[in-house]
Amino acid sequence: MRRSEGFTLIELMIVVAIIAIIAAIAIPNLLSARLNANETAAVATLRNITSAQAQFQASAHADEDNDGTGEFGVFSELSAAGEVRETGNTINPSVLSGAFKNVNGNGEVSRSGYIFQMFLPGAAGVGVPEENDGGMLEANTNDDLCETTWCCYAWPANYNNSGNRTFFVNQTGDVTATDFEDYSGTDDAGGNLDAGAAFMPGGADDAITGNVAIGTTARDGQTWKQVN
Repeated sequence: MRRSEGFTLIELMIVVAIIAIIAAIAIPNLLSARLNANETAAVATLRNITSAQAQFQASAHADEDNDGTGEFGVFSELSAAGEVRETGNTINPSVLSGAFKNVNGNGEVSRSGYIFQMFLPGAAGVGVPEENDGGMLEANTNDDLCETTWCCYAWPANYNNSGNRTFFVNQTGDVTATDFEDYSGTDDAGGNLDAGAAFMPGGADDAITGNVAIGTTARDGQTWKQVN
């Protein structure tokens, strides 16, 4: 009598168990790889932003006080999504990727699992975020300080899912990072991230003209470490 074809129940259970073991090993590794890729991309983007700011300022695309010294810009200006504040002109060519033309209603840009926000200095060096949907009102900024100062943060759109570390860079070009779970989601990381978060203690929470905390506790109580 011929033996019937097919798998026995025990054989099927063994196959399912093997697949479950492989999945248990592979899925965490895949998630970790995605987190690392998103974080690496965020750092690279911040370095591109640093270069774009240097070009924008050196070319004096924005010079509100007409003193011959250029000022730094925001995403919509750097990407040529909109007019440079109070000039009526867009730059051509842009100095920043077209991905940064899409500024949302919170003045932020989402890219590769991270949320980016630019700050320029206003009165007393207080960080002023980009306007909702892009742009910057000249009346909100300090022309002299905008010639020397800016900063940008990048934090996970979803902590422990799209990324873990929050990154910071300013005109010095040094990228720093902290791992703080409250920095997650839209609208200034859920309203928890102040413009001066990555700076040394002693200044106002929103001031961006002080010294950056590198390898030590910052104004937000977190340790920010330099990213190589």
